[in-house]
Amino acid sequence: MTASGRILVVDDEASARYTLSEILRLEGYEVDDASNGKLALQRLAQKDYDVVLLDIIMPEMSGLEVLAQLSSVAPEVEVILLTAHSSVESAIAALRHGAADYLLKPANPKEILQAVGKALNRRRQRERQRMLLQQLEQSVQQLKTWESEGEAATQPLENSIALPNGAGVDLTRRRLYYAGEEISLSPAEARLLGALLEHRGEVLSHRDLVRMVQGYEVTAWEAPEMLRPLVSRLRAKLEHIPGGRDWIVNIRGVGYVLELPEDKRLA
Repeated sequence: MTASGRILVVDDEASARYTLSEILRLEGYEVDDASNGKLALQRLAQKDYDVVLLDIIMPEMSGLEVLAQLSSVAPEVEVILLTAHSSVESAIAALRHGAADYLLKPANPKEILQAVGKALNRRRQRERQRMLLQQLEQSVQQLKTWESEGEAATQPLENSIALPNGAGVDLTRRRLYYAGEEISLSPAEARLLGALLEHRGEVLSHRDLVRMVQGYEVTAWEAPEMLRPLVSRLRAKLEHIPGGRDWIVNIRGVGYVLELPEDKRLA
């Protein structure tokens, strides 16, 4: 049985890139390589990789400089640093900034495959946990009725969700309710609001939101561009509710989070 996973090998030494790539390909992994940090970031923006084997000492852009930019380019990727004895301290420091592991060069095939296997398991475990939480949250139904000032508001259906300031949303009918007014949502707007409500208070990456709303994968480069107009339209409709436009918070370079007034009071 062959292994599965997409690996990017980044090293300025051609012989090191070739050796690492062949070890991984023989195990069954899909492997690409990059000879410098700038090219590595381009590859990561264009394609979804599971693991990056990243040399620390490279000219022009070091592995640590690449690592610093990964949170905005490929936040989900697992990073294994390749380091010589002289840069072990740098590798250890990098572990505190998001790297998953490090290998001393030259690493033997067994060490390389073990490190990659552990990194893939960590990434897959995160995906399983995210799916389980999503399934649990989707099973929760919130039932609440409310009244507008001096008159009964439109009665919610069983799958309606209460929002602050006496507002509510029915995701099945794709309607926002406030003070007796109904605001229609498009299918994509309703799915976006539903995803944010299901993960209320949790920062969702651009790619995760596109997957939840549209049902397919896009690159880290495409996802923010796809979401920006959709978020803008949804904010404009939430603006009918006092303070509603500010509920969807942009986390620069990462994604979005839904912060309701009561969440901020508890923080």
